[in-house]
Amino acid sequence: MKTFNYHSAKDVKEASKLSSSKSAFLAGGMTTIPSMKLGLANYKDIINIKGIKKLSGIKVSGKTVTIGSTTKHVEVANSKEIKKAIPSLSVLAEGIGDPQVRNRGTIGGSIANNDPAADYPSACIALNAVIHTNNRKINAEKFFTGMFETCLKGGEIIESIEFTIPQKSSYQKYPNPASRYAIVGVYVAKHKSGVNVAVTGAKSCVYNDKNLSGILSKSFSADAINNTKVSSSGMNSDIHASADYRANMVKVFAKKAVEAC
Repeated sequence: MKTFNYHSAKDVKEASKLSSSKSAFLAGGMTTIPSMKLGLANYKDIINIKGIKKLSGIKVSGKTVTIGSTTKHVEVANSKEIKKAIPSLSVLAEGIGDPQVRNRGTIGGSIANNDPAADYPSACIALNAVIHTNNRKINAEKFFTGMFETCLKGGEIIESIEFTIPQKSSYQKYPNPASRYAIVGVYVAKHKSGVNVAVTGAKSCVYNDKNLSGILSKSFSADAINNTKVSSSGMNSDIHASADYRANMVKVFAKKAVEAC
């Protein structure tokens, strides 16, 4: 690991001011620190935002659940408020990594990193999330732009994620047995406006399967998608699963999610 300057920001304004093209924000560090150790990433400045109280916490209103960006996975998993409002979100958080990761990793870090197999991005898409930064509000559909890419700009910090409480929802995934990242994960959420079927692990970036969403919006049942074929075009193919296998798993886990609602 190369040397770097370490800063502990007292507030969001200071953290943003300290940032540059050669810096990184640090909260849980579950991706940043290993990347630096392996020489995959080098930064001149590391800006710790973990101590900024404004960025942590859970708030439930009548229609939404808002989670601060530095809130840890274990806090989401154990929250009584979330278990009551959106139980599927609590289940998702409980299935991330191992106890060490869940007790250090943060929701904001997860979506900012946008790993193609991460769990939280699918929750953002399925639950019509709005990402609040220090500069603006971003709809989840526009936030995730590609593999490990988001629309965040330099100096922009995620402050909180606001999820819409659905009528019904469930997250089902086929986890990698070692990392528990999703080889394929499907988050189904039924809203008054329709159904979202958010898929992670299958392609280079999380996405809403518009075909499955349309079918389930008309008829919310597992049987409704029995005769549907999910295309393998653009699907990931690696040592864990082929593109065709992943395409089939999207359908299988979409059905599981609907049945679990």
